[in-house]
Amino acid sequence: QVQLVESGGGLVQAGGSLRLSCAHSARTVGTSTMGWFRQAPGKERNFVASINWSGSITLYADSVKGRFTISRNKAENTVYLQMTSLKPDDTAVYYCAAAPYVDPRRTASEYAFWGQGTQVTVSS
Repeated sequence: QVQLVESGGGLVQAGGSLRLSCAHSARTVGTSTMGWFRQAPGKERNFVASINWSGSITLYADSVKGRFTISRNKAENTVYLQMTSLKPDDTAVYYCAAAPYVDPRRTASEYAFWGQGTQVTVSS
């Protein structure tokens, strides 16, 4: 069974940084595209960033480009989301997901497996 477990969320002041981690089961997910999405209260789940299986290609939402960095450590079966210059608008539950493709994807429906989410709260 595929498992994705996020960690690293918390409360941070505007302008601060956080690093989210997503530990995944290697056998099924190790060669998958991975993504991060976020959902604020009362809003849709939105794409944040995606990375291909090798880590060589990344894709970002315009709202986080230049502030967030997605990466993966295949030896540790972990995907990271480094978030800097955080804003109150970044407050949301952040979800890690895996998609059965070789290239990064923006659409939530293309992702087959999801983690339980981790809360990120940015205070002004």
